Order: sequence, then C-alpha cells, then structure tokens
Amino acid sequence: MQLREEILKEHSKAQCTKIVEWIGDSQERFDQLFNLFLTDEYRVVQRAAWPLSYCSIAHSSLIYKHFGKLIRNLHKPSIHPAVKRNTIRLMQDLKIPEKYHGELMDICFTYIASTDEAVAVKAFALTVLQNLAKLYPDILPEIKLVIEDRWDHETPAFKSRAKKILKGTG
Repeated sequence: MQLREEILKEHSKAQCTKIVEWIGDSQERFDQLFNLFLTDEYRVVQRAAWPLSYCSIAHSSLIYKHFGKLIRNLHKPSIHPAVKRNTIRLMQDLKIPEKYHGELMDICFTYIASTDEAVAVKAFALTVLQNLAKLYPDILPEIKLVIEDRWDHETPAFKSRAKKILKGTG
C-alpha cells in the first residue's frame, strides 16, 4: 500500500478503517503513518490524524516511542483542529507516561479554558484530565473551577462530560 496516496484518496470512515487494518500491529507501518502525521502537508496531516488515533487505541504500544513528538506537536501554533481532536482522543485511553503528565495537564487545561477551542477537543481534554486526576487529586478543584467558569458558554457535549466529572468530585 502507498500510504500517502491512500490517505489522500478519500476521507471516509471506510478509508480510515482500511488504513487501520493495513497497519494492524506493525510498528514499521505505524511509524510511516506517524511520520506523515508530523511532517507532511496540511491535508495529509489532517487525514492521517484519524487513523493514527484509531491505531493507537487498538494497539497502544505503537504510539509510546512517539509520545514526546506527539506532545510537542500539540504546541504548534497553527495545528489543525483534527490533529488536536484525534491526539487528545487517543490519550483518553492510554496510560500516559509519567514524565508527560504535567505538560499534558497544562495543555488540557488550556484547551478547556479556551473560548475558541473546538468542542470535541474540550470534551476529550476533560476526560484526559479526569483520568489524570485519579493520580493527582489535587487538580480536581482546578478542573471544577474551569468547568464552573465556562459553564454558561459551553455546548451540551462539554456539559455532559463536565457533569460526570463534577459528580465524581462531590
């Protein structure tokens, strides 16, 4: 398979599934996808994000060697919302390496407090923070504060995730 060409062929669930199945648990194929995700042109990066998240969720061991690059990528100022959304989505289901906990918390707090961030990014960021709060319960008051501050300005998707977190904080 010519991965780049397949990514550009069409943007659909079926095409995403085809790419994910082709990659399977192959580190070499996953690395090809990850390199396209980080280094290629805008459209390829955007479209590579979807199968990257699905591969990472299905075979979490594939992403760990790239975790530093994945986090650094979230700091790019012009990052596409699809890249943020799929990156934060895959982090909901991963055991985050400890050395990235603080940086990832900062990123997620920035996302949920933003007035301009996409709703899906915020919802996934809330879940990542909720997961990290199990290890760092001291962040719960800050999560609660941001949720309460943003409540009147947020969408039903944000509020749904936020309610689950607030319910758990007592």
